[in-house]
Amino acid sequence: MPPAAKSKPRHAPVRELLALNLIRLRGARDWSQEDLALECGLHRTFVAHVERQARNISLDNLDKLAKAFGLQAYELLMPGSQEVQAKNVSQ
Repeated sequence: MPPAAKSKPRHAPVRELLALNLIRLRGARDWSQEDLALECGLHRTFVAHVERQARNISLDNLDKLAKAFGLQAYELLMPGSQEVQAKNVSQ
């Protein structure tokens, strides 16, 4: 019998939402991962890990990321959030 295929680990959908929102918000501001990291006092590799869904971040760091965009932490976890979209366009 052939060995079972290794499947890619599945991450919680909330990690994917966070990653997608961070990537979209950074892109709208033309920020690199390093720009975002400097804005919120985190390391660039940490931001990269979050965007690749490789890190399960703390609430404190979620709050730092949100504040860098002028948002509340919960807004980074909302799919297609009107608040995120509206604030994204206005800045």
